[in-house]
Amino acid sequence: MAQRDVVIITGSSGFIGSALINSFAGQFSLVGFDRMASHAPPPAAECVCIDLTSEPGAKGAFERIRIAYGNRIASVIHLAAYYDLSGEPSPLYEQITVRGTERLLQHLQEFQVEQFIFTSTMLVHAPVEPGQRINEDSPIDPKWPYPLSKVETESLIRKQHGEIPIVLLRLAGVYDDRCRNAFLSQQIARIYERQILSHLYPGDLKRGQAFVHLDDVGEALFRIIEKRNELPPELSLLVGEPETLSYDEVQRTSGRLLHGEEWETHEIPKAAAKTGAWIQGDLLQEEPFIKPWMVDFADDHYELDLTRARTLVGWEPKHLLRATLPVIIGALKSDPVAWYRDNKLNPALVAGEAASAPEHKQAGDSRQRTEEMLAEKRMLRGHDELMLAEHRQTAWTHFANIALGAWLATSPTIFGLFEPAFFSEAILRVTAERGLPSPEWRNWALGWSDVGAGALIMLFGLLSLSRRTSWAQWANTFVGLWLLFAPLLFWAPSAASYANDTLVGALVITFAVLVPMMPGMSMEGMMGGPDIPPGWTYCPSTWAQRLPIIVMGAVGFLIARYLAAYQMGHVDSVWDPFFGGTGDRNGTETIITSDVSKAWPIPDGGLGAVAYMLEILMGAMGDKRRWRTMPWMVTFFGILVVPLGVVSIYFIIIQPIAIGTWCTLCLLAALAMLIMIPFALDELVAMGQFLVWSRRAGKSLLRMFFMGGALVEGGKEDKGVEMDSFRSALTAMLPGVTLPWTLVVSVVLGIWLMFTRLTFGTIPPMADSDHLVGALIVTTAVIAMAEVGRPLRFVNVLFGAWLVLAAWFLDGASPTARWSDAAIGIVLIGLSLPRGTRSRDHYAGWDRFVV
Repeated sequence: MAQRDVVIITGSSGFIGSALINSFAGQFSLVGFDRMASHAPPPAAECVCIDLTSEPGAKGAFERIRIAYGNRIASVIHLAAYYDLSGEPSPLYEQITVRGTERLLQHLQEFQVEQFIFTSTMLVHAPVEPGQRINEDSPIDPKWPYPLSKVETESLIRKQHGEIPIVLLRLAGVYDDRCRNAFLSQQIARIYERQILSHLYPGDLKRGQAFVHLDDVGEALFRIIEKRNELPPELSLLVGEPETLSYDEVQRTSGRLLHGEEWETHEIPKAAAKTGAWIQGDLLQEEPFIKPWMVDFADDHYELDLTRARTLVGWEPKHLLRATLPVIIGALKSDPVAWYRDNKLNPALVAGEAASAPEHKQAGDSRQRTEEMLAEKRMLRGHDELMLAEHRQTAWTHFANIALGAWLATSPTIFGLFEPAFFSEAILRVTAERGLPSPEWRNWALGWSDVGAGALIMLFGLLSLSRRTSWAQWANTFVGLWLLFAPLLFWAPSAASYANDTLVGALVITFAVLVPMMPGMSMEGMMGGPDIPPGWTYCPSTWAQRLPIIVMGAVGFLIARYLAAYQMGHVDSVWDPFFGGTGDRNGTETIITSDVSKAWPIPDGGLGAVAYMLEILMGAMGDKRRWRTMPWMVTFFGILVVPLGVVSIYFIIIQPIAIGTWCTLCLLAALAMLIMIPFALDELVAMGQFLVWSRRAGKSLLRMFFMGGALVEGGKEDKGVEMDSFRSALTAMLPGVTLPWTLVVSVVLGIWLMFTRLTFGTIPPMADSDHLVGALIVTTAVIAMAEVGRPLRFVNVLFGAWLVLAAWFLDGASPTARWSDAAIGIVLIGLSLPRGTRSRDHYAGWDRFVV
């Protein structure tokens, strides 16, 4: 058997190198040269580790070649080179591309080498006008460091190749059936995602770049090796497709294939494009693909003359980009995640596509249909067994509710609500100030409310013992909600009955739907998956994620409950160590008895306590899959935490403006509420994505919202994190929340503004402006610490602009205070533009909004 010719391929584990090895397998003795840190080449080639920037590393590699293969080498295909898209000169171009090639040639002089092929690029040539073609003798004019390094290396090879025949192979942009071309894949992805940028181009739409299919590159190289003895000792050769599609043609074709529409693209000025790229990259600290330097080359056009390749090696491409685009886009549509991963794009952006694809059930043979029916029956049986086991294990909760109902029904007699009673001066003062019915009547009404509620709890508890009347669990939940509100509606004169109703109401809700399986959840949601949403790197509904919200909710509840006790006359005073009020009242007492507070028909402190209690209960409700099994609950939980939280924070912010003083406890409650918001946002986003994916899959939106469901594809199981130390617990609680220094400094600046009355002696209206805007800056910056809420930081740009303007248009400040406000405004604008350090977490399609 004749010994096969030896072919060495440098950069053998790369895109082109690995394809060549697979293509040449069985036809040559293949040796793959690559760095030790790289992936190994395909098994058809022997892997020889080499570092072309190191003399000892190169020497050892060639000693291996001599021992294993002798002195004769048929061809060396030199692919290894440095490449980046920064557009900036790099010493690595000189070290790897130029000097690495020089070192390679020096060692090859010791062998009998029949051919040395250097893979260059068509970009070494000057671009031409549409209709003109570039040939191997066309002017050389590299535009940026990468093609410049190829020109320098070509010159070096001509000078130092000695007796070794050389081929300078100038390739067009290489792609394959899955694209794998950086510029082309980015263009297609922008259209696929319907980005605004996909409709804009800073150059002539009639111009374009030449491409060549990876298989055609392999065929060209095979022919060059076969004909190595017939080729001239020095040969430059262009390899590409004879047809160059314009940028507009690629746009329109991609739009039709992806979305069934003509994709309109508009030319924009280069200055606007450069400014946009600069803002994205330098100002916002994003990582855009389009860099400012690329804009200058948007009008470049490359159209190739392939006469020499056709004449000397008998090569012509068998593929055309026009014909391959449908294949490329078909691969994208069939599996977006894999396509994005293959093209080194962010697969999280499209991870929900597979989950939202409609289920197409094809008719199969009778055996297949029978198997599907049996599988469905097994699932139904498994679900029924799960529900039965869960019901039996948690039956004790319904007995607990029956006991609570009995306690509640008898408590009015224990607390003396039906008996004449002595009422404190505080109770009588509240009755007079609020114009309430007599305390005796309010006690009587609350007493009968408790008797009726207790009876209903016992009845619904008994009914809940049967799976057929599971609706009774929800009935008890609503009775529990009534108990939370009843003492507020009746302005309960009895502190004991208020505490009793609050505790019993919370426990009834807990035992009705929190501990046992919640009625109405879909079988699909309970039996299906996943735990982690598709395209996410963590589960946003774990207990660790919800724990900060529950803890802060408990803090807020205790504070609000204490304030409500004063408003209802259960205590004679409340504590406030810092702020004074009107008359003999401190700041807190003044705030919670002000006209703003009295505008509510019930004690607003008690209303806050109910809100915090519901946040605690809803925070503890469900398991780590609740983002898809309980969308309705996550939605209401989000409404309690985010919009209502922001509103309550705003009302606390305006206290010194509207009332003239502060409330220490109110500030602490507002801080607790503010801390909750960043931790709640990611679960809301995941729930929203689930509903969108379900709707796209053709499922009922209302059914998914109220009953939950599963995703057919995508996502994965959450293995959890061992919280065996404070650091591990903190790590488990903080996914999706980061503290960029820009936002931390923004918080500090906001706090500083809130105290300009003290630091600079400002007076209204400037003092009010500083206080209000400072508090809003703090609120916005804290919420933006959630990565899914990071774009909200741009709101602080508006606040910064207001500070600059207000410094000169509002009265009440000294010159020093004015300059301070203006400087803070400018600094705040600068701090609010960069995104800041981002974690490694991903949020599926929401990634595109984390800017």
